[in-house]
Amino acid sequence: MTRIAEKLRLSLLLTRTTTRFLSRLSTSTLRLCKSLLSKTLSGLFSSMDNDNIFSSDDDDHLFDLDFHPNSSRQNFFNYRSNNLDKVYLVPYRWWKEAQSIPADQIGGVLYDVSPDYGNADSEIVLNLRKNEGYQESDNGNARVSDRDYALVPEGMWLRALKCHNSKAAAKDVGSSLIVEDYLLDVFPLQIRLSVSRETNSLVVKISLKDNKVDLYKRACNIFVSMSELFHIWDFSGQTTHFFMNDEVNMCNDSSGQPSEEALLELHVYGFSNYEEHSKINDSFCNGSVAMNGSNENLNSYISGSSRLGSCNKFVSFLGLTGLQNLGNTCFMNSAIQCLAHTPELVDFFLGDYRKEINYENPLGLKGELVLAFGDLIRKLWAPGAMPVAPRMFKLKLTNFAPQFSGYNQHDSQEFLAFLLDGLHEDLNRVKFKPYIEANDAEGYPQEEVAEEYWRSHRARNDSIIVDLCQGQYRSMLVCPVCKKVSVTFDPLMYLSLPLPSTTMRTITVTVFSSDGSTLPSPFTITVPKYGRLKDLIEALSTLCSLRNDETLLVAEIYKNQIFRLLEEPSDSLELIRDDDKLVAYRLPKDSETSPLVVFMHQRKEMIRLYGSGRVISDWKMFGTPLVARLSDLSNGYDIRKVFLQLLDPFLMPADAGTMANEDSAVEDVISPTVSDKDAGSDSEIGDEPHMGSDFQFYYMDTEHTEIKMNDPVSISKLTKKLDILVYWPHKMIEKYETCLFSSLMEVFRPQLFTRKPQESFSLYKCLEAFLKEEPLGPEDMWYCPSCKKHRQASKMLDLWRLPEILVIHLKRFSYSRYLKNKLETYVDFPIDELDLSTYISHKNSQLSNRYVLYAISNHYGVMGGGHYTTFVDLGHKRWYEFDDDKVYPVSEDKIKTSAAYVLFYRRILDV
Repeated sequence: MTRIAEKLRLSLLLTRTTTRFLSRLSTSTLRLCKSLLSKTLSGLFSSMDNDNIFSSDDDDHLFDLDFHPNSSRQNFFNYRSNNLDKVYLVPYRWWKEAQSIPADQIGGVLYDVSPDYGNADSEIVLNLRKNEGYQESDNGNARVSDRDYALVPEGMWLRALKCHNSKAAAKDVGSSLIVEDYLLDVFPLQIRLSVSRETNSLVVKISLKDNKVDLYKRACNIFVSMSELFHIWDFSGQTTHFFMNDEVNMCNDSSGQPSEEALLELHVYGFSNYEEHSKINDSFCNGSVAMNGSNENLNSYISGSSRLGSCNKFVSFLGLTGLQNLGNTCFMNSAIQCLAHTPELVDFFLGDYRKEINYENPLGLKGELVLAFGDLIRKLWAPGAMPVAPRMFKLKLTNFAPQFSGYNQHDSQEFLAFLLDGLHEDLNRVKFKPYIEANDAEGYPQEEVAEEYWRSHRARNDSIIVDLCQGQYRSMLVCPVCKKVSVTFDPLMYLSLPLPSTTMRTITVTVFSSDGSTLPSPFTITVPKYGRLKDLIEALSTLCSLRNDETLLVAEIYKNQIFRLLEEPSDSLELIRDDDKLVAYRLPKDSETSPLVVFMHQRKEMIRLYGSGRVISDWKMFGTPLVARLSDLSNGYDIRKVFLQLLDPFLMPADAGTMANEDSAVEDVISPTVSDKDAGSDSEIGDEPHMGSDFQFYYMDTEHTEIKMNDPVSISKLTKKLDILVYWPHKMIEKYETCLFSSLMEVFRPQLFTRKPQESFSLYKCLEAFLKEEPLGPEDMWYCPSCKKHRQASKMLDLWRLPEILVIHLKRFSYSRYLKNKLETYVDFPIDELDLSTYISHKNSQLSNRYVLYAISNHYGVMGGGHYTTFVDLGHKRWYEFDDDKVYPVSEDKIKTSAAYVLFYRRILDV
C-alpha cells in the first residue's frame, strides 16, 4: 500500500507540474510532450501490471488544460469523469412521484444537512453528515416532508421530468404542453466539495467567486431560507464515490492536512417557491441564465422550429428534438426517432443503464454502441435542446455494421434490425452463453416444446431488447412426398408482412379444345407467387368451367412450337416468366393412355434477300400447335380427319359447307395427284414439297417423311407423343382464320404508361398473407429427414408469443433477378387497437393481445432513393412529424398514408 501511495503522490505531482508547463507550449510541442510523458509514466508503472492506474481515458485528462486540478485526482481510482452524469438537486417529493420503481430498490444514501450562514454574503456552507440510523428498506415507507431533497443523475431527472410532463398532458389533452417553466426553474451552481475528517462529514461550499451574481442570489434565496436541519437523499452515488477517493488520499497524506476541495457543477431544479419570481423572469427574458455550465444565451438551446410569439418569448416541448441529416441519413434518423419515443426504452436509457452493459461480449462493441445511443436519447429528451447531430452514434454503429458507413441511402428497417441486435449484444446480461443441444421434440405437447425453446433462447439472450421486442412464432414444414411434419419455435423480433399484391401474381393462359368444339380463349388467373402448377390448374379449371371428364395439359409455346410440357403438379410457378406464352389443352380423361398428337403449322412466306434485292419463298412456322388424343388410328386419312376437326372452329363462315363436301370427297381418294405445274414455280428451295390445294402431313423426324393418306400409320405402344408437321397451301390459308390461333397473349404484360389503380388492403390481410401456407421457393429447398432428399416443402407460420413492443415491417420493396420495385399499396392499419387474438395460436390469459400504434417510419419516393420521415404519438393523441431536424404537429387523420413502412405498436394492458 505504501508503494501505491508513493506512486500516486508522484503521479499527481507530475500531473500538476506538467499541466502548468504545457499551458505555455504550442500544440505541436504539446503532442510531443504527451508522447514522451506517456512513455515515461508507462515505464514508471511497468512493475504494476495488475494495477491499471493509467488508462487511455486518464491520459486524455492529463493534458486537458481546462480540467480542474483539484478534480484530476479522481481519474486515478477507476473514476471516469467523462462517463458521470450531471447531478441535479430536486425536491424529493417531486422526484418520488415520478418513480415507477420504489426508491428503496434504487438505493440511496441519506444525509442530514446543517447549513452555516456565517458569511452568507459571499459563501454558503452546508455540512452533510450520513444518517447512520437510516435503513434503505425504510425509504419507500418514510414520511416525505417539504424539507427533503434528492441528488439524482441527469437521466433520472429527465425521466422524472418526462413523467410529470405526461401527467400534466393527461389532465389537459387539448393543449400542447410546453416546458418553458422547466427552463426557468433549472440553473447551475459551481460547488466545492471537501471531506471534514474530524466530523466525518461532507462539506459543500457555494461561493460568490465561483458563480455569477444572479445565480448566487438564487442559491441564497433557496438555501438561506433553510435555517433548520433538512435532508438530502443521494441517488447519484457521487458523494459515496467522493468519500472513497478521500479515504485513499488519507493513506497518501499522513501530514494531517485538510482534504483538498474539488470543484463540481450542481444543477438545481424545482425550488421556484423559494425565489422571487419577478427577478427570475427579468433575468430569463434577458437570456442571462446559463445552462449546463455554459454562458451562452438561453435562446440557443431552444429549437427555432418551436418559436412562438415575439419579444424573445420562446417555448419548447419535451421529446420534440430533431436530428440533423449528415448526408443521406434520413433512414437512420427515422428509425432512431421511433425508438427514442418508445416509452420503455426511453425510461431505461434515462436510468442507470450502464450497470447492464456487457463489456465482455465478443459479439458486441464493448458497450460503445449502447453508450452512444444512450447519450443520444438523453440529448433528444433534454428540455429546450437544439437539433442533434448524431455523428458519434453513426461512427460507433458503423463499427458494428460496416455496411452503414459512408453516406449512401439505406433501408430504415435493415438499419433498425442491426441497431436492435447491436444494442442487445451490448446489453446482454448473459456473460457466458451455455451450449444447449436441441432435443428431439417429436411426440411431446407443443406447449412444452415451445416453452423449452424459449427457455433455451433466454438462457443465451437476456437483455432489455429481448424483454421488450422479442416474441416467438411456430414454423411448420410439411414434406410434399412423405408428409413428414417438422415443427420448430423461433424468436421473433419483428413481423415482416408481405403486401397481398406481392404474394400473388396474375397469369394469362390461352385454353384450346381438343375436339374442335370451341375457339381458343384467354383466361387470366391469380395464383400464389411461389405456388405450384397444381395451384394454376385448379384456378384455371374453375375459371374455364372444366368438365369432370376433362383434364388440362399446360404447355409453354416458343417459336410456334411446344417448348415444354408442364406436367408435374409440384413444379414451381417461379419457372414461368412474365414474357412466356402458355396454352392449356382440354383433353378427355378416358383417353389418357392414348398417344398425344401435336400438329405444327408451316406456310410459304416471301423473303427479300439483303444486298441482291431478290425475293424468294421459304417455309416458316406459324400459329399455335393443335393437340388431340389418338385412340383409333389406322392410316393417314385418320390423321387428316383429326386435324380438320381441330380446325373446324377457325373455318371461314362462307367456306363451311364447301369444306364439308371436300372432306367427304377425300374418302375416295387413294393418293392425291399433284402435277408439276401446281408446284410453286417461284421457289428456289430444291427439297420443298410439291403442294396442291390440300394439306400435306409429315413426320417431325430427321427426314421429314411424308404421311400418305392410304398408308398405314404405325405407332409404337411406347410412343407418348407424335409430332406432325402440316404444310398449308395458300388456298387453305384463305379458308381459315389463322389469326385466331397465331397470336397468343403473354403470361403478364406490364402496362408501362398506364397508371395502375391505387391498391388498398387492411393490415389484417397482410398478416393473413404472412401466416398463409405456401411452398418454399426453389432456392429454399428443405432437407426432409424421412425422404433423405431436398424437397420443396410447404411452410406455415403461427404467432405463438407476442412481445411488449410489436414492430411490423411492410415489405414494400420487391427484388427479382431482373427488376427492383417499390409498391405504393395503401395499407389501412389500426391506430387505437390492433387485436391479434384470432391470429395467435397459443392463448395466454395473463397477457393482452391488443396493441396501440405510437410511431411510424415513412418512406416517400422510389426504391434506392426517396426520403424517410417519422410520425410519433407523444401521448394522448398528440401526433408529430419528424423530418430530420424539423418537427411539426400533425393531426391523427393524416398519419395513414401509402408511405407507411415500419409500424410500432405497444401492448395495451388489460384493466
